[in-house]
Amino acid sequence: MAVLPIIIAPHPVLKQVAKPVPAVDQRIARLMDDMVETMYEANGIGLAAPQVGILDRVIVVDVHEKDEPPNPIRMANPEVVWASPDLAVCEEGCLSIPEQYAEVTRPSAVRVRYLDREGQERELDASGMLATCIQHEIDHLNGVLFVDHLSMLKRGMIMRRLQKQQKQKATA
Repeated sequence: MAVLPIIIAPHPVLKQVAKPVPAVDQRIARLMDDMVETMYEANGIGLAAPQVGILDRVIVVDVHEKDEPPNPIRMANPEVVWASPDLAVCEEGCLSIPEQYAEVTRPSAVRVRYLDREGQERELDASGMLATCIQHEIDHLNGVLFVDHLSMLKRGMIMRRLQKQQKQKATA
């Protein structure tokens, strides 16, 4: 397994739509494993393949509590097949928009269909933080960032702060 470099906004790959995976082969299984390692190394709870520069419809998530063992979920071609009419507001951040956070409104629960690491079709009912995380990562597969759910004003403020932060890191 390997830690992959995470792409930072406003990189153009983050706005592209990822392509479906025909099957979970050895390359996709290795990508999933590398993405899990990358997510853990970055202290994240989710990661989508476009965030590491790969335009495949692959995500990984793990919202385990600090006192629980890791429980990564690897998904290829995830799709929401049902979304709750009830909405929830959650503060979101993103490994591709480091140290920036904002409240985003999404369905409070979803059912997602996907292929697991072995290529088996699965369905998962998710609520709470897991539902938020899955929806956030699926957005990445569609070229959507969490800031795209915000007003133009809030999005602009976050992106300007990110650019300033990146310039400071580059000169440090």
